[in-house]
Amino acid sequence: MLFAILQQTDIQKKMEEAPDSAYEIGVVIGSYLPFVVLAGIAYAVYYYNKKKRGSE
Repeated sequence: MLFAILQQTDIQKKMEEAPDSAYEIGVVIGSYLPFVVLAGIAYAVYYYNKKKRGSE
């Protein structure tokens, strides 16, 4: 939780110092992409285990 608060402050600072809107979009994508990838991996593991367990 503390990391999320610190990261949010860093993102806001980068947004204020952004040279243009394309940089802002890149910052947003770069900040959310790791969470999306981890959620995808977690779902894939869940689906794999659910499928494996159902075939027994």
